[in-house]
Amino acid sequence: MEHKRKISLVIADVDGTLVTEQKVLTARAQAAVQGLHRAGIRFAITSGRPPRGMAMLVNSLDLDTPIAGFNGGLFVTRDLKILEQKTVEPEIARQALALIRGHGLDAWIYSGNDWLLTRSDAPHVAREAWTVKFEPTLVERFDAHIDSIAKIVGISDDHDLVRRCEADAQAAFGDRATANRSQPYYLDITHKEANKGAVVDYLSAHLSVPCGEIATIGDSPNDVLMFKRSGLSIAMGNASDEVKAQADLTTESYTDEGFAKAMERSVLLAVA
Repeated sequence: MEHKRKISLVIADVDGTLVTEQKVLTARAQAAVQGLHRAGIRFAITSGRPPRGMAMLVNSLDLDTPIAGFNGGLFVTRDLKILEQKTVEPEIARQALALIRGHGLDAWIYSGNDWLLTRSDAPHVAREAWTVKFEPTLVERFDAHIDSIAKIVGISDDHDLVRRCEADAQAAFGDRATANRSQPYYLDITHKEANKGAVVDYLSAHLSVPCGEIATIGDSPNDVLMFKRSGLSIAMGNASDEVKAQADLTTESYTDEGFAKAMERSVLLAVA
């Protein structure tokens, strides 16, 4: 294999990577993770989702590693006990909400284990509820929660608008916050140290695995930071060319078992 190296841990993004477009974990993907377990390779997941929104994967994948929700803003055990959390500074949260709304995007927030929004008919609310398997809480304003926001999301089906808002947020906040698209229609704003590069660092330290022995796989711009911190990075076939250019390898799309094929060819073959 061209990229042979020791892999002791695989960290996978969830949406657009581990699960299908219908948010389903396929039998082949599940079997690939079981193959990692048998090979002595640990497996962890990270997502912009809240940890509650990944709970349905815990038993299917037999996870025993910390779950990294909110792109690293909240680490929990498999029973959702909080290990570490990082919240957005209140003044940055206010500015971020104003910037998002100023661009014409809808906004919602996550605070602790709660998902809060001000418009129940906003784009993607119904699909997000179906994806994470719990319902949002409708509030008039976010002011009462401004001190405890783990993630702010800007939402629009105008993907160019979301891209421009991402660029403006990154310019406005610099290294004071993390602002990245987790989907073409979602802009996630989190604590400055809540990003997927920090997820690699946290799991490396927590599990005593050198970063060079970690493989990462994802599809979105927010996955690039974990690509840069890991020994082997794999982009999904459905990723943009920009994301693919930042990875060591590219696999098939999430519509064509791209995750499972990457594990079979690029990780498990290396230890066979």
